[in-house]
Amino acid sequence: MKIVVISDTHGSLDAWKAIVPFLDGADMLFHCGDILYHGPRNSMPSGYAPGSLVEELARLPFPVIAARGNCDSDVDRSVCPFPLASPFAFTVMDGARFLLTHGDIYNEEESLALAERWNIDLFMSGHTHIASLSSRGGRTFLNPGSPTLPKNFPGLAIIEG
Repeated sequence: MKIVVISDTHGSLDAWKAIVPFLDGADMLFHCGDILYHGPRNSMPSGYAPGSLVEELARLPFPVIAARGNCDSDVDRSVCPFPLASPFAFTVMDGARFLLTHGDIYNEEESLALAERWNIDLFMSGHTHIASLSSRGGRTFLNPGSPTLPKNFPGLAIIEG
């Protein structure tokens, strides 16, 4: 199984085109929110084309599980070709428990408490645009960063197993 994890695309078709080669052979996409709109605090991203990005997402041949980000509006929810879960999305695959949230609601302590309470194997969030991978309390925490407005390096993670 191959799962691609992204976050904070902010409507950039250019960023999406950079992600597409990594989707080859993917079985699922996890998106940690801020899908279409760049937000009032961010600059206009390169290749900003949210309508075209929606068309690209609609063509994906596999499921997308997405959490609603702080920049995702009700209009974004109405045009996305998949549900935007809020404040988090939860799924179980092959016995592994995955939780996605944007990262703007739960602080580190609350995230750990939620991961422990729900026995989460992989807790994913975005929001900071800073990619990271860590382990706390026997749980794995992943932030893929942002392919659109990265603060350390372009964001994408691949889970294989």
